[in-house]
Amino acid sequence: MIVWINGAFGAGKTSAARELIDLIPNSTLYDPELIGGALRRLLPPERTADVGDYQDLPIWRRLVVDTAAALLAEVGGVLVVPMTVLRQEYRDEIFGGLASRRITVRHVVLTQDETILRARIAARREFTDDPAGDERVRQWAYDHIEPYRAALGGWLSADAYAVDNGSLTPEATAKAVADAVRTGAAGECVIVQTPEPTGETLAAGVLLFDEQDRVLLVDPTYKPGWEFPGGVVERGEAPARAAMREVAEETGLRLGAVPRLLVVDWEPPSPPGYGGLRLLFDGGRLTGAQADRVLLPGSELRGWRFASEQEAAEMLPPVRYERLRWALRARERGTVLNLEAGVPVG
Repeated sequence: MIVWINGAFGAGKTSAARELIDLIPNSTLYDPELIGGALRRLLPPERTADVGDYQDLPIWRRLVVDTAAALLAEVGGVLVVPMTVLRQEYRDEIFGGLASRRITVRHVVLTQDETILRARIAARREFTDDPAGDERVRQWAYDHIEPYRAALGGWLSADAYAVDNGSLTPEATAKAVADAVRTGAAGECVIVQTPEPTGETLAAGVLLFDEQDRVLLVDPTYKPGWEFPGGVVERGEAPARAAMREVAEETGLRLGAVPRLLVVDWEPPSPPGYGGLRLLFDGGRLTGAQADRVLLPGSELRGWRFASEQEAAEMLPPVRYERLRWALRARERGTVLNLEAGVPVG
C-alpha cells in the first residue's frame, strides 16, 4: 500500500511523512524527488535543457511507478510518499500504473490558508551556503500556489482526503493522516486495475457516432489521453464480441448487432509496452436518446464527449489519432484497412 501525501510546495509534506513512518507499522519513506535529481544526471543535457519540471518527463512518471513496485517487493509494508502532483493526467498515469501492479493508494492532501502557506515558504531554507538557491526554491513554491489552488478547487479535492494542517505541527499532521488511514476515512483510490501485459495483446475498440458524425471518446481515469470505448480481448473471446462487451461495460450501451470491422492495426513493441493487434469496429450512429443514456463507471472513466475529427486530433495521443483517421477513411469507403504502426499497408 502507498500513502501519498499531496499538497502545495511548502505545505509540510516531507516533514509530516518523516513523522508518519513512526506511526504506521512497517512503513518506509519514498521520495520521488530523488528520481528527478537522478534523471538530470542520467539523461543527456539536451533532453532536460528545456524541461522546467521533471514531472513533465514521461520517464519520471514511469520510474516513480517502477521504483515504488521494486521498493515494495524489497521491503514490503507501506510506502509513505510526499509528492506534489497538480496535473490530473499525471495522477492518472501514476496511480493507474500503481493499480495495474495491484498497489493500492491512500491519497491525502494537506491544506492550509494561503497566508500560512506563504509564511512557511518564506521561512523555508534548503541550502546552507546558497542564498540564491534558497530564493529560487521559494520562488518556485510561490509560482505554484495558483496551480495548487486550481487543482484543489477541481479534481484534487474530489480525489484526496483533506487534512488542514495550517495550525498543526508535523507530528500532529502525521497523527491526523495516520488516523485517517487507520479508520478508512482516507479510503483506497478507486481506479481500475488493468494488469500490466506480459506479452503482445489483442485489443478491440468501437467507434460510435452522433447525428453529426462526430465520434464518441471517453476519458480514462487510469492513463493519460482520451480513448475509444473498448479494451483487451480476453482469452477465448471473439474480438467483435469483446468490443461489444466493453461498450456495454464502459458506457451502458448495448449494441444490437455485431459491429463491422474498419481497421486492423499492428502496434509495434515500444518498451516497456509489448504492442500487439488493435482492431477498430464501426458501432454505428447513436440517436440523441441513446446518447442521453450513456453512463460511465467512475472507477474507470471520468467523462465522455462527441468530437469531430479535427477535435479528436487535439484530444487523442498521436498513435490513436492515426488509427482513428484511417478508420474514418475506411468507413467512408466501405472497406477494411490493414495498418502497421498506423500506416496502411498492402
